[in-house]
Amino acid sequence: MFEPVIAPSGTLLGLLQRGRGDGTLHALAAPRAEALAALNHCVLSDPRHDWQVENRSLYYARLYLDLHGGLDEVEAHLFSAEDHIGTDESRTGLALAVLGHLAAYGRDDALALLRRYAATGSNWAWALDELALRDDDQGLRSLAAPVLARFPATPEGDAELAVAVRDAFEPRPWRLWADDRREAVGARVRAARERGSFDRWQRQLRPSGPQPGWSVRAVFEWAQQGLERGSVLHVPAARCLTAVAGPDDRPLILEAARGGPDGARCAALHYLAESRDPAVLDLIEAAALDGSRTVAEAAVAAFERMCGEPAVDRARSWVHRPDALGASAAGVLACRGGAQDAELVLGALRETVRADGPDAPLLWTLVDGTGRLGIQCAAPVLRHIYRETTSSQLRGRTARALAATDPSFATGFAVECLWDCEETTREVAALHAETGDARVAERLRRLAADPAEEDEVQTAVRSRIGPDAPTI
Repeated sequence: MFEPVIAPSGTLLGLLQRGRGDGTLHALAAPRAEALAALNHCVLSDPRHDWQVENRSLYYARLYLDLHGGLDEVEAHLFSAEDHIGTDESRTGLALAVLGHLAAYGRDDALALLRRYAATGSNWAWALDELALRDDDQGLRSLAAPVLARFPATPEGDAELAVAVRDAFEPRPWRLWADDRREAVGARVRAARERGSFDRWQRQLRPSGPQPGWSVRAVFEWAQQGLERGSVLHVPAARCLTAVAGPDDRPLILEAARGGPDGARCAALHYLAESRDPAVLDLIEAAALDGSRTVAEAAVAAFERMCGEPAVDRARSWVHRPDALGASAAGVLACRGGAQDAELVLGALRETVRADGPDAPLLWTLVDGTGRLGIQCAAPVLRHIYRETTSSQLRGRTARALAATDPSFATGFAVECLWDCEETTREVAALHAETGDARVAERLRRLAADPAEEDEVQTAVRSRIGPDAPTI
């Protein structure tokens, strides 16, 4: 999947791509044709950097409903010639998920598109999963023949069918088809289910790959062999060392951590970090300076997993370093530091935004730490991150931090967060948005009545509009 091109945050397209609540509010105030063009652009060109964790489908589906938008462009996208060339599920996944929500809201045109795509489209399994949640039994039974026709009645086709049945996210269609009386449907699906269960059982009985021996040296050799094969085994090797290493093995482990082969050195550093060995912090610092890139990254990862005051103390002395270990130290202080570390965390937050922009990976930890420590003077930086980040997950974390640090949050960003694409962000807004705003009262009522809304959001809403809550 290509990296998405995100429009500026001050434009309607940029707001909708980010999934911000203001995107919906601006779209409803904009000319309908302009709003629908921006919405279709988002649905057909997935703007998410990580489509597996960021939510947009319910957000866009609700906007289609509010704008009374048609689905002609979505249909053209799904059934274009490219569907048989670019078969990556990320090309059509967002559109199919939006159709699923629209079908749940009673849009028959969306349901018909999903059925048609499940029968003929390349990403049919995703469409079938959406239908499994929304379609009736009759509709699902009508898809048995076209779906099974994808798998020829050959040993290879039967094997592919068994994998499809085994890996199906929603099993409901396959269960219905297994009860079909037709030999070409019911008997074939039952055989595929049995084969898939047998394959899963075999995999469990025959673990793949070499297994470590029962000694410290054997574990080090196993870790090194894994690294040479391209498998990172530092953490599992450290767990194995926990099981086999005794007090007499400490000199050997320290020796490996100082200068052993990369695989053994990484495993030793992780083991010493988890056991809080008094020598490990110096070894981590040395590895970050003179080790290979693999060793340096493992040293930083081992440090981030450490607990206890010695690690926090060392983070205070490392936080000003301009390398990955310095960034890691800032994250440790954000997660486990005390009130005395507020200035260091704030400085790291400002420097990270200045140097790496509002989407830097380190910001996730620093933003959480800013909220945890209640650093009120960080609110201007947090507002900038909120507006500019293209990650809806980071924006949600920033909203939680603003709720803890910015007195204006309840009357400001919290209001637009009620329309945000992430349910966790809507939950924060439901808990904090100032109900004196007429838009807030109406939105809370709508969220409370929406069957598609998440339970956590509706629980937060009920805490504001229930019988014991202040009158809205």
